[in-house]
Amino acid sequence: MELISHQANRNPNTSTQSTPPASSRYENQKRRDWNTFCQYLRNHRPPLSLPSCSGAHVLEFLRYLDQFGKTKVHHQNCAFFGLSNPPAPCPCPLRQAWGSLDALIGRLRAAYEENGGPPEANPFGSRAVRLYLREVRDFQAKARGVSYDKKRKRVNRQKTQTLPQTQPPLPLQQQHPHQGQSVMANYSGATV
Repeated sequence: MELISHQANRNPNTSTQSTPPASSRYENQKRRDWNTFCQYLRNHRPPLSLPSCSGAHVLEFLRYLDQFGKTKVHHQNCAFFGLSNPPAPCPCPLRQAWGSLDALIGRLRAAYEENGGPPEANPFGSRAVRLYLREVRDFQAKARGVSYDKKRKRVNRQKTQTLPQTQPPLPLQQQHPHQGQSVMANYSGATV
């Protein structure tokens, strides 16, 4: 009965418009990142169209963003290389943190496809970009003395108690650095 009385009090001349749901923080950041990348392509000399964009252009964009970084990355010849908390300031450059670059590439990869780009031609998912991010991660980890090891899955304790212990667990092996030309040679400050 109360529902009817509330409906009777409504003004028939006012329409209830459905408002679109507010964009999430992630969607807003993805839109800003996409607009920044598109602006970068327009300002590129010569200007680039999105279909002609490649992984190499994405790497140029990431190197361009380094100038706005806030993470101190020590050079290999710096006295504080490998120290997570250096005791004094040094002239080493500020760079974009690996986690920020990784998240940025994820958002741009999604935005590319949302804006009509074919997934198989997505420059943000190119092998060169993946290698670059991996080398930035590894270099920054060494420079700061922090490891970015993958987290291992937890083993259920009931399963481990019921399984026979035939062999001791093997120690983790360290990854060997890549041989030959490195993408990080370009990351060390050289511009393209």
